Amino acid sequence: MKPVFLTAFAVVLSACSGPPVIEVGPSPSDASSSVKPLRYAPVTAGTVDYRPVDPKPWIERNERVAPKAGGE
Repeated sequence: MKPVFLTAFAVVLSACSGPPVIEVGPSPSDASSSVKPLRYAPVTAGTVDYRPVDPKPWIERNERVAPKAGGE
């Protein structure tokens, strides 16, 4: 019966105490705390335009990849 009484007494005493203060870093409610400046980063930074374009002339493209004269 004693362990039950001691357990009940510990539960009652712990209910009367406040929650522990757990803080890491500056308090958000402190108006004098420093804040890192924000920097603008556009959403479309680094994107590539993939819109359709007109095809290049096929003669120029064929000549660029054709074997050179002289057998090389």
